[in-house]
Amino acid sequence: MQPFEVGLVPAPAREPRLTRWLRRGSGILAHLVALGFTIFLIALSRPGTSLFSWHPVFMALAAWIWLHWAEQTLAILCAALGLGFIISSKIRSELPHLVSWHSWVGALTLFATGGQALCGLCLLFPRAARVSRVARLKLYHLTCGLVVYLMATVTVLLGMYSVWFQAQIKGAAWYLCLALSLYPALVIMHQISSSYLPRKKMEM
Repeated sequence: MQPFEVGLVPAPAREPRLTRWLRRGSGILAHLVALGFTIFLIALSRPGTSLFSWHPVFMALAAWIWLHWAEQTLAILCAALGLGFIISSKIRSELPHLVSWHSWVGALTLFATGGQALCGLCLLFPRAARVSRVARLKLYHLTCGLVVYLMATVTVLLGMYSVWFQAQIKGAAWYLCLALSLYPALVIMHQISSSYLPRKKMEM
């Protein structure tokens, strides 16, 4: 039976200890998997062996660095460098641009990341941006941040279908990479939708 507060409003149920530790453990594991997969992609690309090799390096770094606004700036810088290297590589190889789902979703993700950064600046300086409903903007920013992270995950997944990636990773290892890139996204999506979004809605 749930405890009641004054006015017969149910008090929030206390989370069982096992559930709390499983949730924390999943979050820690998701961060370790994301970091490990980033290091794996950087090692796999062998940076410096070609102009293209820098593209996965900076895009992997951009996908990992997403936690705070200062790191978001670094993420945008890494994404811009990764974009610059792939454009230079395509020009040098005389290959067409934006011919795969990976490139289209990646371009949309970069565009959405820029929008998220502008929204974040409005939250940092609400008076200068003339934002009157900060709590509502925080909710939108959090929700859109989740969408952008999922778009980045889809971009990585589509990159696994590229000729470059499939030439190096085959068989069961490919499916393991698929699972490793999906796991952090699923944990983050669950944490935001079950913990952060309800809290932000209550603040509105």
